[in-house]
Amino acid sequence: MSIKNNLNLVRNDISKFAEEFGRNPEDVKLIAVTKLHSPEEINEAIENGVTDIGENKVQEIQEKYDKVKGVNWHLIGHLQRNKVKYIIDKVYMIHSVDSLKLAKEIDKRASQHNLTMKILIQVNAEGEESKFGIPPEDLDQMITDIYENCPNIEICGLMGIAPFYDDLEDASGFFAKIKALFDRYVDDVRDRVNFKELSMGMSGDFKVAIREGSTYVRIGTAIFGARDYR
Repeated sequence: MSIKNNLNLVRNDISKFAEEFGRNPEDVKLIAVTKLHSPEEINEAIENGVTDIGENKVQEIQEKYDKVKGVNWHLIGHLQRNKVKYIIDKVYMIHSVDSLKLAKEIDKRASQHNLTMKILIQVNAEGEESKFGIPPEDLDQMITDIYENCPNIEICGLMGIAPFYDDLEDASGFFAKIKALFDRYVDDVRDRVNFKELSMGMSGDFKVAIREGSTYVRIGTAIFGARDYR
């Protein structure tokens, strides 16, 4: 099936799920995840209305950036501090901030380019050793530390990656934990703490993520098909 048809199916599902759970479909934005997919495939998606794409690796952004036009880039994978400089002037938002050291490096590089970088803080709500993210109990201090030490960063919300569950409903509890944390900061009045975005849900679990309040769903396989890892 074509990228165009896949996109139509995904968009229809997003709208259907949002309406089913009493949400405005326009409040749920699609990030097309383009890991290991070609610039040609990405441009086809853009031609069919995609406005935001997500990449896991800095190297892929560097390789594709000049071949892909008219789209917001999101860095959604783990980001090493020594690679921030390569993408700081290319990405719209970094979803995976998981330490103050990383935030300080982002702030330093953003200052050099005279820009304010939008970030999300990645939360590891289940304490999985295989996943990055901060423990929920460290979130308040992390927000305060970034706010006080990083004037070139705007904290826009949170990101979570659910564990794999045999029963999709089990992911609901994970997403609900992230949403409960998010809600604590929605009314924060600090000028660079602007909790508007909640990045949760991928191809296999975005239905329950939408139910629990996600504003960004990160979908790759359902749009582009299975990745070729050769």
